[in-house]
Amino acid sequence: MLRALAVDDERPSLEELLYLLHADPRIGSVEGAGDATEALRRINRALESGPGGPDAIDVVFLDIHMPGLDGLEMARLLTGLAEPPLVVFVTAHEGFAVHAFDLKAVDYVLKPVRRERLAEAVRRAEQQRRTAPLIPVHEPDPDHIPVELGGVTRFVPVEHITHVEAQGDYARLHTAQGSHLVRIPLSSLEERWRGRGFLRIHRRHLVALRHIDELRLDAGTVSVLVGSVELQVSRRHVRELREVLTRRTTGR
Repeated sequence: MLRALAVDDERPSLEELLYLLHADPRIGSVEGAGDATEALRRINRALESGPGGPDAIDVVFLDIHMPGLDGLEMARLLTGLAEPPLVVFVTAHEGFAVHAFDLKAVDYVLKPVRRERLAEAVRRAEQQRRTAPLIPVHEPDPDHIPVELGGVTRFVPVEHITHVEAQGDYARLHTAQGSHLVRIPLSSLEERWRGRGFLRIHRRHLVALRHIDELRLDAGTVSVLVGSVELQVSRRHVRELREVLTRRTTGR
């Protein structure tokens, strides 16, 4: 059965959609969200639980006109995921159908929603989910990290990463060849890579010790040079950084 998320900023419309979806025997579970931001948080939580996890979402029933991030913008963000949920647009406006199907939407349902029409959208979603190719699940590779680029997954060697920059709930990985944005908090990478020669030097930066070229002291401020990039070291991290660099230099 399908696990669904309904997104609509108008409470009566959301409650009606939830009622109709609950009544469909092909829907195993359904939750509601009042805007795209709340929906994206819910989807991120599902992704963290892993494929097939208890919070997984198979299909999103999505309104288009919403304050802040609208439905089309949210769907565009979802297409960048490695395993995005299916999208069914549920809207009062006919004029966005072309844009919706450009985003590979399963269906486009007009309000007011009729039970029979919604049932057809559920049937299409169920059929597409059932016929989608199975993606094998592998154990994480500790020596590489997957990044998405133009719909293609690349595996970046951890040893090539010079430093990592926090960007909200995301992290930007920097290498000599460029940078990649991944949906992993900096704190998670700090914990994962602590034993691989990475050290937190600032609330926004994690640095690979092997790539530090210089340690600089200027008027009481400390920074490190990583390639051509100078990164500030916060006061609370200065002592640990110096101790770690000393141990690496002396072999103690």
